[in-house]
Amino acid sequence: MDGSKAPRRRSLQGAALAVLVLGVLASGQSAAAEAWPNRPVRLIVPFPPGGANDIVARLVGSRLQERWGMPVVVDNRAGAGGNIGTELGARANPDGYTLLVGSGSTLGSNASLYAKLPFDVLKDFAPVSLIAAAPFVLVTHPSVPAKTLPALIALAKAKPGTLTYSSFGEGSSAHLVGELLQSMAGMKLIHVPYKGGGPAMTAVMGGEVQATVANLSVALPQIRAGKVHALGVSTAKRASALPDLQTLAEAGLPGFEASAWVGLVAPAGTPVALVNRLNEDVHAAVQHPDTQKQIEQRGLDTLLSTPAEFARYLAQEVRRWDEVVRSAGIRKQ
Repeated sequence: MDGSKAPRRRSLQGAALAVLVLGVLASGQSAAAEAWPNRPVRLIVPFPPGGANDIVARLVGSRLQERWGMPVVVDNRAGAGGNIGTELGARANPDGYTLLVGSGSTLGSNASLYAKLPFDVLKDFAPVSLIAAAPFVLVTHPSVPAKTLPALIALAKAKPGTLTYSSFGEGSSAHLVGELLQSMAGMKLIHVPYKGGGPAMTAVMGGEVQATVANLSVALPQIRAGKVHALGVSTAKRASALPDLQTLAEAGLPGFEASAWVGLVAPAGTPVALVNRLNEDVHAAVQHPDTQKQIEQRGLDTLLSTPAEFARYLAQEVRRWDEVVRSAGIRKQ
């Protein structure tokens, strides 16, 4: 045998072996995704029952349970602004059996709002899909003479530091949306935090404050009853529940966009094939007519994405709210 051909043959054999190993690994991942799930799947919700994350988790979870033929258990792990449950999701085994139902606060603004977090939003999760988004809506007490956003901005500029707005807590998503609104409008309002969306809305209805930035699901009954006046929704598109109400961008703040979104993530290291399988199943669950109807009845709009799109969206959200938090000087320990 020609000695010069031996290294070449060994090189070819090595390359063939590498291809074979990669093929086996890929087929193994695929087979694992196909065999999954063979036991209950846990959906961690980092908030108490009753909120948007919990509602979405239970609606989608029940549909996934039908699809998978395995129990899907919603596990509410509230505390520390959602950080306790979010950390549990980050530290879970990347096998698809523990997933996190995250939000614009837990996977967005909290990264800047809290001085130290025991997880990295952009490194410790594998994004699966966005699921739904709830618009915020800017509402005022009926006695406020400004009936449009430009009129409110003009009133606030004419009387700086006199108009008040409520939110459901210092550093809450509603507070941050209010800060973004002021920054883009060039006006100054006085922030009055309350312990929850209900009390914040009650404060406007009772005239304790002039305005609030509320989740649409909380504000909708009061808007329809004429107890508060709506000036616009925060999302890029009009809300399906109030199609005649302008967006804040349409009403006078071009480019304004914010929402209380909900999405599903897995722990980092979850096999790509399994992430793709989860994405496909979540889309099928959300697009079921009954599920879609129930989501929209609660003041949310469905908002689906690919894993790559969700990853880009997360990075964008972290950057945007970092700017708002720094500008407003809000920080939690």
